[in-house]
Amino acid sequence: MALKSMTGFGEGAASASGIRVSAELSSVNRKQLDININLPRNLVTLDAQVQSKVRAEFSRGRVSGIIRVEAADGSIGSVVLNADLAAQYIVHLRSTAQKLNLPDDLGADCLTRLSGVTSIEQHDLNADHVSAVLEEALDNALKGLAKMRATEGKALEKDLRARITLLDQSVKEIRKQAPSVVVAYREKLFQRLEEAGLEDLASDERVVKEVAIFADRCDISEELTRLKSHLAQARKLLRSDEPVGRTLDFLCQELFREINTVGSKANEVEITRLVVAFKTELERIREQVQNIE
Repeated sequence: MALKSMTGFGEGAASASGIRVSAELSSVNRKQLDININLPRNLVTLDAQVQSKVRAEFSRGRVSGIIRVEAADGSIGSVVLNADLAAQYIVHLRSTAQKLNLPDDLGADCLTRLSGVTSIEQHDLNADHVSAVLEEALDNALKGLAKMRATEGKALEKDLRARITLLDQSVKEIRKQAPSVVVAYREKLFQRLEEAGLEDLASDERVVKEVAIFADRCDISEELTRLKSHLAQARKLLRSDEPVGRTLDFLCQELFREINTVGSKANEVEITRLVVAFKTELERIREQVQNIE
């Protein structure tokens, strides 16, 4: 099963018994599941039903949307004009215009923009009557949203697999370079001691002990083993049927920790270059993981 992105859009509609319900949903990334879907005021009792449907489909992301209910003929209610309020507006506006020497250009279009002058009185909607139609429209919108999230998830999975392969190659290269760290240190140590006039260094216990201590201090075999294990777990998660965004995010943190340790312990030019390349690619993976459910 492919990964699921947390970004998507879906819409759906349904009609029955003289009403039409339309739903528009969109989602973006978020650590938890956050649902914010607007319903007509007289249908707020259906909010729990809507929340339950969304939670059954998704586990992470901010899901926003709007649900509209109208008569099957396209009307959503009756336009109501508050004539008394409009008259008060006109009196005050004309008086103010006269005082400020402004043109008296009040018209019908101006009245419609004044707060409270016009409103739409929705037809009485019974929640029980709307519930089944709303559920069908919501199901259609959720299917569209889930499809887009799955499509984007496939693209993310393909990208992550390619980047994990690059990390694997970096680990293999670091493992090849690791033995040269001790060899280089030993050669530099012998060179400095010879320049100081010391001889027969290979059999000197103090020199041997110094090299052994350095070898132990810069040993990165454990870190490389854990890096390999974390990358294998990441690949396994990409095949999971469950939401894996949080787990992948945790693995990214662990990979960063291990590669930082490698960089600090194996202080060698080529390994440092490989560590930098690893961290750059890992940061790109982490950014992608933020969009995975």
